[in-house]
Amino acid sequence: MKDQNHEEFKKELGLLDGTMLVVGSMIGSGIFIVSADIARQVGSTGWLILIWLISGIITMIAAVSYGELSAMFPNAGGQYVYLKEAYNKLIAFLYGWSFFAVIQTGTIAAVGVAFSKFTAYIIPAVSDENILYEIGNFKLNVAQIVSIVTIFFLTYLNTRGVKNSKILQTILTIIKILSISGLIIFGFTLAAKASVWNANWHNAWTPHSFNLETASWMPIGTTALISGISAAMVGTLFSSDSWTGVTFIAGEIKNPKRNVGLSMFLGTLIVTIIYVLTNLMYVAVIPLSEIAAAKSDRVAVVASQYIFGNIGTLIIALMIMISTFACNNGLIMAGARVYYTMANDGLFFKKAARLNHQSVPAWALWAQCLWASVLCFTGKYGDLLDFVIIIVLIFYILTIFGIIILRKKQPDTVRPYKAIGYPFLPFLYILIASAVCVSLLFTKFSTCGWGVLIMLMGIPIYYFIKEKDPN
Repeated sequence: MKDQNHEEFKKELGLLDGTMLVVGSMIGSGIFIVSADIARQVGSTGWLILIWLISGIITMIAAVSYGELSAMFPNAGGQYVYLKEAYNKLIAFLYGWSFFAVIQTGTIAAVGVAFSKFTAYIIPAVSDENILYEIGNFKLNVAQIVSIVTIFFLTYLNTRGVKNSKILQTILTIIKILSISGLIIFGFTLAAKASVWNANWHNAWTPHSFNLETASWMPIGTTALISGISAAMVGTLFSSDSWTGVTFIAGEIKNPKRNVGLSMFLGTLIVTIIYVLTNLMYVAVIPLSEIAAAKSDRVAVVASQYIFGNIGTLIIALMIMISTFACNNGLIMAGARVYYTMANDGLFFKKAARLNHQSVPAWALWAQCLWASVLCFTGKYGDLLDFVIIIVLIFYILTIFGIIILRKKQPDTVRPYKAIGYPFLPFLYILIASAVCVSLLFTKFSTCGWGVLIMLMGIPIYYFIKEKDPN
């Protein structure tokens, strides 16, 4: 099957919808918690802000580079299609396999659990400490059930057509942007102190590590700093991920040759500005030692308590519930389109290639829902974070290098848009992302190594599928 089904997609999404999908999918719970780990790893305000800024800039570089590919191949499937065109079906399948096994479903599961975790602030009964069933090392808790219920609900909503899910996505993302903007503004106007700001920026580039047990700082050398930066960037890059979701639903975007790439640029720009401003607010309100020692890494809760008092915890809980709900809606909406495209190539279950009467790949949506729900039971979300990000980075590197390959392989193909700063900016991204990958393999091999192994497991699976269906 080639592209006959693509025409059945309804082009319901405009530039605003695409941009809100990018922003909504990128901002989950990371910005509210990741800064604590960064502070412990590098122990300086300058490095804290710079790590968020570098992550934002390289994400924007990747986004404007992807714009060339999205304009060349404005169909459903996004990154999977780009890899297939630049390399071959095997590389594309490895991406799709990793995407289904870990990247998208693992992220959906983690975001669902984050939703439950903060819901427990308002409704204590849904806490992960409320154990319903226990056998051996396995514990079934209420938080897992709530996570799964939200994933099922959002999946059902998405099977009813892209129009309903796009309205929900746009409304929730606008609320999310306004609420985070409000937190930043109130933080600077109500709780910022010159003494805290000046103390945090004193020796801003002198790195330290933070000992949680003794609540003390220890100076670190260059090697430890490099290790700390690479470990810290796992969180910032994960928080800045999922901006490619709009490429997966290109078949439903109006004027995709223009709007897909522009949505990625505008979305990543908005998120980068929000992330950097949020962290500047943190260091204006909270002493760095308190950022590093924030309970359960919930830096935003500490900031909100400084700003709003005791009610601050509830305000942040509501913000994160809205944020994670919108994030998962975007992830669920976008992810199923990859399996749909793979199925059209004979590399996924055939039923995933079917659209329902609402013109959406319902079977693919439910398959994604079920596997993400299973991952909710694992509980190993810290490990998932590590091996998700290394696989994501590997395929980002391959995709951006694919721009260079396609310039030689398909020189006559129409390119309505060309990557900004080519070849310098694409090469810069490849260099930085490769350095992070190598550093992660050295410093976190026990988890990142598993990520690479899961990806490579797709090779025998691919040849098994090809043997059964040589077409």
